[in-house]
Amino acid sequence: MATTNDLKNGLVLNLDGELWAVVEFQHVKPGKGGAFVRTTLKNVLSGKVVDRTFNAGTKVDTATVDKRTMQFLYVDGEDYIFMDLDTYDQIHVPGATVGENANYLLPEAQAVVATHEGVPLYVELPTSVVLEITYTEPGLQGDRSTGGNKPATVETGATVMVPLFISNGEKIKVDTRDGRYLGRA
Repeated sequence: MATTNDLKNGLVLNLDGELWAVVEFQHVKPGKGGAFVRTTLKNVLSGKVVDRTFNAGTKVDTATVDKRTMQFLYVDGEDYIFMDLDTYDQIHVPGATVGENANYLLPEAQAVVATHEGVPLYVELPTSVVLEITYTEPGLQGDRSTGGNKPATVETGATVMVPLFISNGEKIKVDTRDGRYLGRA
């Protein structure tokens, strides 16, 4: 248990049986009435963002979220298997929890896995990864970097829009947040 005076960005609260991360908070002391804390909270599982106001000094239930750097090993059915780099323990993360990150996850890649009471909450990848292009249409004479884009399939099976001059076998840098082409690697 903590009070609203202890709130800080990144703290995870247990409100109404759901986990909410504090994105932003502001202590407000109006001229009339009591002080209060205005917060922006993000649901850890669904990603939903809400604004919530608490009276100053109100007790809130904090949740302990364990974030560890883990190495992705392999896919077992619907589960993704990660290994803790410190203890070498393996953890099964459901495919739904990995979500869109699966498009940028290579074996032996490192990611941050957040757990609460042993239950995986989400997987956080680095902001960019280097992937090899397995297939894209060949470029034509006159293709320039300022021209258009074409789809390219990378080694994880994801499709990334790349400039026309990129060809098969090249390594490219991809933004894991939105799947955008960042450049050659």
